[in-house]
Amino acid sequence: MKIDFDGLQAFVCVAELGSFVKAAQQLHLTQTALTRRIQKLEGLLDTRLLDRTTRKVELTATGREFLPQARHLVLDATRTLTRVRDKAQTGGGHFTLACVPSLTTHVLPELIRAYAQQCPGNTLRLLDASSHDVRAAVLDGQAELGIAINGEPHPELEEVALFEDPLTLLCPTPHALQDRRTVSWTDLQGIELIVVSSFMATRMFLDYQLAQRGIRLHGHYEVQHHATAINLVAAGVGCAVLPSSTFENGDRPNVVKIPLIGPVVKRRVTLLRRKQTSLSAAAEGFFQLSLRHFGKRHRQD
Repeated sequence: MKIDFDGLQAFVCVAELGSFVKAAQQLHLTQTALTRRIQKLEGLLDTRLLDRTTRKVELTATGREFLPQARHLVLDATRTLTRVRDKAQTGGGHFTLACVPSLTTHVLPELIRAYAQQCPGNTLRLLDASSHDVRAAVLDGQAELGIAINGEPHPELEEVALFEDPLTLLCPTPHALQDRRTVSWTDLQGIELIVVSSFMATRMFLDYQLAQRGIRLHGHYEVQHHATAINLVAAGVGCAVLPSSTFENGDRPNVVKIPLIGPVVKRRVTLLRRKQTSLSAAAEGFFQLSLRHFGKRHRQD
């Protein structure tokens, strides 16, 4: 049987976007040409994969069963062609990395700088997203690698722990707590506290860890982004509980970072890739560099 790559790509695109119009635009085809590709694939398989009405597109039972396999075939073929093209071109390789925004302040720029020095001809596309969306991006092939916060393991994902990131208190100056070497969670009672949204992975993990010890965090202000919390602290609005990696003493002249204890709560930062899927040369280089980078960092601590 002849493999119809164009038909597979068209089917996956229509199935994921739920629209012939959007799929045709993404593939730079006319709707007529896109329809012909789908029909050719259905003829090759001797079965219908999509039901199309004037309002919507739906997968048939066979289409739903076939979609994961078709997506895998398209993804593998695309990556193989990309690797061959990268090797043939002198400009180097390219890959996409998905990463949680909280690591883009210090951790990720340090990694990218080291990668640029090691592979000056390579280029990188960055997707900043929540931990859930980072995992989804790696699973569906939008990104070859992801950096996320510890979460539920997935059977199709390989996760490598990079480092543990303790939760700390960011305190404006002047403030009653600014000269403390450490602060306990009970010390936070009664102060103006800024916390991240309860829907964020770090906050959910924190609430769970504190609940195990009978501690409940009460925030006066809730924000969606770590950068917003830092700005509020710098403005003197209150103190914020944030991962240590999001801030270094000296980043803001009127903000200090103080370790939180009783208990020490750490989130785990992990590097993600799909299992049993080869990485492009560019992504493999970043993967190995990340392991070396944090391996050296841990031995020095």
